[in-house]
Amino acid sequence: MTAEQDQLDREDREERELVRPPDVNRESNRSATRLELFFDLAFVLLVGRCADVLAGDETLAGGFRFVAVLVAGWWAWASTTLYANRFDTDDAIFRLLTLTGMAGVLVMTAATEQAIGAHARWFALGYLLLRLVLIAGYLRVWRRLPEARAGIRPYLYGHAAGGACWAVSLAVPEKWSSLLWAAGVGLDLLGPVMATRVPDAPPLHMEHLPERFGLFVILVLGESVAAVAVGLRDGHWEPGVVTAAGFAFLVAAALWWSYFDLSGGAAKRRLVQEGGERIRRRVHDFYVYAHLPVAISLAAVAVGLEHAVMHGADDRLDAGTRAVLGAGTAGYLLSAAVIQAVLSRRYRTALIWPGLGVPLVVAIAAMPGLPPALVVALFATVLVAGVATGIAQHRAGEVRVAKV
Repeated sequence: MTAEQDQLDREDREERELVRPPDVNRESNRSATRLELFFDLAFVLLVGRCADVLAGDETLAGGFRFVAVLVAGWWAWASTTLYANRFDTDDAIFRLLTLTGMAGVLVMTAATEQAIGAHARWFALGYLLLRLVLIAGYLRVWRRLPEARAGIRPYLYGHAAGGACWAVSLAVPEKWSSLLWAAGVGLDLLGPVMATRVPDAPPLHMEHLPERFGLFVILVLGESVAAVAVGLRDGHWEPGVVTAAGFAFLVAAALWWSYFDLSGGAAKRRLVQEGGERIRRRVHDFYVYAHLPVAISLAAVAVGLEHAVMHGADDRLDAGTRAVLGAGTAGYLLSAAVIQAVLSRRYRTALIWPGLGVPLVVAIAAMPGLPPALVVALFATVLVAGVATGIAQHRAGEVRVAKV
């Protein structure tokens, strides 16, 4: 028997084992698993319900509730992804833990629209279930991989402290629960930062990380695509509605192109292709956390596009929708500019695009009295021109990217 055949037989035996001990995932050319994609389906629904919170109340109060629930939802996804990035064994225990966490996401989703209100305890229970799943996963690693204990200790402490805050929120008056949630997420977010400072901590899989975060961006961008269809349906296919829908689709397509071929690609190049492990450890926390404003902004864009398309036959776009669409688009462009500038270290290039797009979309959103189709057309013009600028920068070698 050849060494290659022996290796194949050993891998086949391991795959047939129902339970396998956790280990640091060092598999080359790793991509998202079917379980991860299935898990993401729950977050598709969660993001949609978060968008509904903003769609139902385009005010500062509605914006606050929207951001609050989406931050909790995003961190629920991101923290689970960071665990799976290192320790996905794809055995029965890992699958059961992941599916249990998925059930928690579904509870959060069902409670989202009244998360700060009548269904607060259900939302907290769903989030707490996810914390317990992650704690169980890390305790399993703690038991089987003594050499990883120092590196996972910050995650364990962070998830335990954060989960405790959410657990206490179940027993206090509703007015205090939001403060406890914020404290819980804040404590939880410290885990990855502290783990980065631990020598010889289990490394993140740098090929898998940008793929997973890219998939979440696709997930949120899907809300803009859905917004076009919903706006067309609810706008009854009026000529202005159809025109606005066409430009809204251009906005969604330009945002997709901007992230995956430009800013996101430049960030991935730094993570995967440039620098050693020491440099990567310094930048991956920034990469992870910088995607929070990206997700929030893109979800807000979807809400703005849906309302702009739906009211495409109106004489003017109302101030609330202009504010949501402007803040979402500007927030995305600013986040993309910062990610591209910091991780590619080409600040002037990022200032030209996406940077210059920020004041332009803010100025458009501030213009009163414009019809919806024209507002969306102006946003599409800025974004499409920006993508063309980014492509020219890439061809000139000013933006270097890797495929996301």
